[in-house]
Amino acid sequence: MKGLKPKLRIAVTVILVLWICFATMYNLLKPVSNGCIMTYMYPTYIPISSTESVSSAKYALYLYHEGWRKIDFKDHLKQLNGVPVLFIPGNGGSYKQASLPCLVRSLAAECDRAYQAGPYEHSFYHEASLSSEEGGEDMNEAGFQLPNQYTSRIDWFAVDLEGEHSAMDGQILEEHTEYVVYAIHRILDQYKESREAREREGAAASGSLPKGVILVGHSMGGFVARAATIHPRLRKSAVETVLTLSSPHQSPPLALQPSLGYYFAQVNHKWRKGYEVHTTPTGHHVSDPVLSHIVVVSISGGYNDFQVRSKLESLDGIVPPTHGFMISSTGMKNVWLSMEHQAILWCNQLVVQVSHTLLSLIDSRTGQPFLDSQKRLAIFAMMLRSGVPQSLNLMMQSQLLHQSARIPIKDVKDASGITFILHIFVALDSSQVYTLSSCPGNVHWSDGGLERDLYIQTTTVTVLAMDGRRRWLDIQKLGSNGKGHFMFVTNLAPCSGVRLHLWPDKRNTNLDMPASRRVIEVTSKMVHIPSRPAPRQLEPGSETEQAPPSAIFHLSPEDMRGFRFLTVSVAPRPTMSGRPPPAASMAVGQFFNPEEGEREFSPQLMLLSTYYHKEMFLKEDHPLAFNLSFGISLGLLPVTLSLRTASCGIKNSGLPDEEAGHIENSSKEFNL
Repeated sequence: MKGLKPKLRIAVTVILVLWICFATMYNLLKPVSNGCIMTYMYPTYIPISSTESVSSAKYALYLYHEGWRKIDFKDHLKQLNGVPVLFIPGNGGSYKQASLPCLVRSLAAECDRAYQAGPYEHSFYHEASLSSEEGGEDMNEAGFQLPNQYTSRIDWFAVDLEGEHSAMDGQILEEHTEYVVYAIHRILDQYKESREAREREGAAASGSLPKGVILVGHSMGGFVARAATIHPRLRKSAVETVLTLSSPHQSPPLALQPSLGYYFAQVNHKWRKGYEVHTTPTGHHVSDPVLSHIVVVSISGGYNDFQVRSKLESLDGIVPPTHGFMISSTGMKNVWLSMEHQAILWCNQLVVQVSHTLLSLIDSRTGQPFLDSQKRLAIFAMMLRSGVPQSLNLMMQSQLLHQSARIPIKDVKDASGITFILHIFVALDSSQVYTLSSCPGNVHWSDGGLERDLYIQTTTVTVLAMDGRRRWLDIQKLGSNGKGHFMFVTNLAPCSGVRLHLWPDKRNTNLDMPASRRVIEVTSKMVHIPSRPAPRQLEPGSETEQAPPSAIFHLSPEDMRGFRFLTVSVAPRPTMSGRPPPAASMAVGQFFNPEEGEREFSPQLMLLSTYYHKEMFLKEDHPLAFNLSFGISLGLLPVTLSLRTASCGIKNSGLPDEEAGHIENSSKEFNL
C-alpha cells in the first residue's frame, strides 16, 4: 500500500498534465471563424480546341462564361474581344472541381457583375499610394486616378491540369509550366481567330488585339505562373502582370522531392537575374532589365492559412519593391479577414475586391492593361492596400504633404459672433508626407443650417445625427492639462457628410499672417478604417454592396499650433450625393493624452488567456485610441477583443444637454 500511493499520485499527475496539454493544443488549433461569405455563380465552360501538338495531351484549356442561359459555344468564341486572364489551379485543384469551389468561377462571376455595376463610388478618403522605395514619388506627383468607369470586359480562361499534385514533384511543376506557356499562346491566337471570323462576316474591326495575358494562380499555380513568365519559349511581352493567392515563392512548403527544391531555386535565380540592370564594364547603361515590364503581387491568407505560411509567400529578394509586393488578406481594403488555404478561392469579400482591381488595370484609351508597370503597381496598391497607417501609433505619423489649395470661407462666425469673409490660399511645408486638399467643389451643402452653432465645453464632442450644425472647440482650453491630441472617429462621409477646419485666434486674422496660420480645411486628412467586411452578395446573381464610410482623424499638437479653434461641421440630412445617410450616423471627437491609452499585456497573461480572460473597464472619458502591446509573439495565438457598451441611464456623461442622447446596448467582437 505504501508503494501504491506514490505511483497513483504520479499517474494522476501525468494524466492531469496530458489533459492540460491536450486542452491547450485544442484551443490553440481549433478552427477560427473567418467571416467569409460564399460567392454564387452560374458557370459554363467552353473548351478551347488545340491547334498543335502539345507536351501533354491530358491537359486542357477552357473559357469561362457566367450566366444560366444556354449559349452557342462557336458563336460565343467568335465575339471574344475582352482582356484575357488565365487562372492556374494549385496542388490537386481543378478548373471546375465540384467539391472545391474554384477561384476562376468566383472571380469570373464577380468580374462580370462588377463590369456591369461599374466602379465603387469614389470617396474622399486617403487612397494608399506607393512608397518612395517602390518608386511612387513620380506617380504621386502625376496625380494618377482610378477609372470612373470600366471600358472592357475580362475574359477568364482556366487550364485543366487534371488535379495533379504539383506540390509533390518538381517534374510535375515543369510539365504544368510547359502547358501554361502553350495556353498563353493559344489564348492570344484565339483572339486573332475570333477577330478574323468577325471580319469575314462583315463586322468592322474594333479595338486592338491583346498582346499579353494576365496570370492569376492559386497555391502552386502562382509559382507555375512565375515559372511560365521566364520560360525561354514564351513570346515577348506575353505576360506582364502576375497575381498569386496563397502561393509559395521562397521555397516549397514541404520539399518531399529534391526536384522541388531544385526547380524553386532555378526559377527564383532567373527572376533575380531578370531584374538586374545591364551595364558595360565602364558602368554605362546598356539595356533595361529583362523583367522590367512585369509586375507581381502576392496575396496571403494570413494566420488561418496553415498550409502555406506568409513567410513563404513573400517576394523579398525575388521581386524588387518597384515591381511587386505582398499583402495579407487581413490588411486588404474591404476584406480585413484571415482565411484558410482553400477559402481564399471563394471568399466573397476578397473575390470582389480583386475583381474590381483587375478591371481597374485596363486603360480606357486602349481597352487593354496599362503598359506602364508603375501605373499597374500603383493600381494594385490603391485597390488592395488600406489607407490605415502600418503602425497604429498615430502619434508617430509624419504630417501632410505640401500642396496648394484655394479654400473659400465665407459668412463665417467665430466664437464671439463676429462675422468676417476670407478667401484663403494654403501652402503647406514641403517636409510633410500626406496630401492635404480642399473638398471637391461639386460636393457642398447649404450654409443656412450652419448658423446654429454649438460651443462645446467638454473635451468630448459627439454627433448623433446629421443636423446641419457646426461644433466649435476651443483648442487652448480643451487641449490643456496634457490633452494636446485630438481624435475624431466617424461613419459620416468626409466632405459630403462632415468637414473640419482649423481657425486662428480672432485677434490674428490679418492678411499679413503666413498662409499656414489662417483658416484651413483638414477634412481630407481623414484615413479610411476597417468597419466590417464590405462586399456582400445576398443571393446568386445579385450585385455586391459597398461598405458605409468609416474614418479616423487625428491632429497632433504640432498640427494645431498657431490655431485657436477647431470646428466640426455636419451636413444636413438631405445630402448632395443623392444617397441617404448611414442608418446610424455617428461621430465622436476627443481631446486626449495618448499616454492614457497605452496597455501592455505580459507573456504570462497571454499564456493563461485560455483559462483566464482579461477585462478592462474603461471610464466614459477614456481615450478613443488605444495602443495595445503584447509581450510575446502571438504566432498561432488568435487575440479576441470583445467590446460591450454600458447600459442605459448613465449619469454625468460629461456631454452638454443639447448633445446628450439615448445610448443603446450593443456588443462587438474583433479577432486579431
